[in-house]
Amino acid sequence: MQDVENIKPCYPLFRQDEYKASIGAKREQFEENPGADKVAETFAWTTTKEYQDLNFQREALTVNPAKACQPLGSALCGLGFHKSLVYIHGSQGCVAYFRTYFNRHFKEPIAFIADSMTEDAAVFGGQKNIHEGLANATRLYGAEMIAMSTTCIAEVIGDDLNAFINNAKNEGYLDKDFPVPFAHTPSFVGSHITGWDNMEEGILRYFTLNEMEGKKVGSNGKINIVPGFETYLGNYRVIKRMLKEMDVDYTFLCDPEEVLDTPADGEFRMYAGGTTIPEIKDAPNAITTFLLQPQHLEKTRKFVENTWNQEVPKITIPMGVNGTDEFLMAVSQATGKAIPESLTKERGRLVDMMTDSHAWLHGKKMAIFGDPDFVYGMVGFMMELGIEPTHIVCNNGSKRWAKAVEKLLAESPYGVHGKVYVGCDLWHLRSLCFTDKPDFLIGNSYGKFIQRDTLYKGKEFEVPLIRLGFPIFDRHHLHRMTTMGYEGGMYVLTTLVNAVLERLDDETRGMGTTDYNHDLVR
Repeated sequence: MQDVENIKPCYPLFRQDEYKASIGAKREQFEENPGADKVAETFAWTTTKEYQDLNFQREALTVNPAKACQPLGSALCGLGFHKSLVYIHGSQGCVAYFRTYFNRHFKEPIAFIADSMTEDAAVFGGQKNIHEGLANATRLYGAEMIAMSTTCIAEVIGDDLNAFINNAKNEGYLDKDFPVPFAHTPSFVGSHITGWDNMEEGILRYFTLNEMEGKKVGSNGKINIVPGFETYLGNYRVIKRMLKEMDVDYTFLCDPEEVLDTPADGEFRMYAGGTTIPEIKDAPNAITTFLLQPQHLEKTRKFVENTWNQEVPKITIPMGVNGTDEFLMAVSQATGKAIPESLTKERGRLVDMMTDSHAWLHGKKMAIFGDPDFVYGMVGFMMELGIEPTHIVCNNGSKRWAKAVEKLLAESPYGVHGKVYVGCDLWHLRSLCFTDKPDFLIGNSYGKFIQRDTLYKGKEFEVPLIRLGFPIFDRHHLHRMTTMGYEGGMYVLTTLVNAVLERLDDETRGMGTTDYNHDLVR
C-alpha cells in the first residue's frame, strides 16, 4: 500500500498489484460485465451514424449537460459584494458540491454556509433552519450582508425566503437592519447562469427598489458594469484597465476578483474587495448599465430598465475584435470619453497577431460547447481568425440565442458549416465528433472524455480538446487568464494557434517519414 517515504497519487497508486486485484474482484463479484468483446462491439456501434440518430431522439435522459444548477451561480454572484456571506438554504451536501466546484476551478478556499436541511425540515419546512442559521452566521463570521438562495429541497416544499427572513428579524434571531437580499434558485430549472441573474437582480432590488426617491440617471457620472457569470478573473481586470485608460468612472455591480485570488502571505481573507452597499445604492444614479453577458441577464436588464429607468446599451459580449470595438464605442458614446491611443495600439497588435497566425488557423474546423454568451463571443472571434465553427453546442441556450448565433454564422463565409444545437449535451456532441470529425474541440475540462473516446477508436479519429470555459479542473491557473477585450483576444488566439502547432508536432514525429513537416524546417 502507501509508503510514507514515497506517497503516490491515485496514478500510479491504483496500478499497484493490490489495487488491481481489488478492482478485478469488484468487477467479477459485483458487476455484470458482458466481456471485453461485447464492450468493444458496443463502443464501435456508439461511434456510428445509426447510433447518433438514436442518440438525438433522447427525451428523458441527459448525459453530462455541460451546465450546473442555479444555486451554484447565485453563490458566485454573492461572493462579489463587500463582506457578503453566501448563505444557501438547503442541504449540506449541495453546498459542499458548490464549494468543491469552485475550490477546484479557482484553487482558493471558498466560504459558503448552509443551514443543513435534513428530513425533518423537508417535512415541516425549513424556517427553523433559517432562524438558527442566520443567528449563528451573524455572530460568527462578521459579514455586512448575507446573500441567500435556495436548493431544490427548499423549493420543492415551497419555503418562502422573504417570510422566513422577516420572521427571523421579528423574533430576534437577526437585527432588523441587517441586510439579507435573497433569490429563489430552484435547481431543477434553468442553470448556473439563471441563478447568477436571479441573485444579481435580488441584490439590486433589495437595496434600491424602495430607495429611488431623489435618484437621477447620470447624476453620479459613472457607468455600471454587470459582469454576469464570469470565472476568468483576468476579464474583471481587463475591463477595469480599459475603462481607466478611457478615464471613465465605473462601478462593478458584483466583483469577486479579489476574494477569488487572495495572496498567500500568512493572512486568511474570508472577505476581500467586492462591491460595497453604498455603491449598490448609488447605482441608479449612473449614466447607464452595461451587461457584459446580456444573453443570460434578462431579469437584471428588466429591473435596470424598468426601475432605474436606464437605457441598457445593446451590445454583445466584448470578445474578439468586433465585440471589443462594439463595447468601447458604446462606452465612448455613453460617456463622451474618447477611445485613447493606447487601446487603438492594443487593437492593432491583436490584428497583427491574427495576421501572423492566419496561415495556421485558416480553414481549421472546431466544435465548441459552453455557456451562451461565451460561445457566442467565441464563434464570432473564431470566424475573425478564419476558423470554421462546426458543432456549436449550448445546453442552456435559448431559441432566441440560437437564432442570434445562426445570424452571426450567416454573416461570414467561415460560418457555412456551423450548426447550432440548443439543449443538447456532451453525449450528443460525442456522436457528432465521431460522425463529422472537427479538427479540435473547444470547451471546459469535461470535453476530455470526448477526446479520450475519440482517441480510443484510433489516433486518426482523435479530437483534441482546447480548454476554454468553465470549469477548468485538470489544468492550473487558467482562471486568471483573459478572454475579453483585445488582451483577451491575444490570449485566446495564442491558445488556439499553439494547440494547432502542438498537434502538428504530435503528427510529425516519425523519423524520416513525417518529420520534414514541422515548423522548424520551414
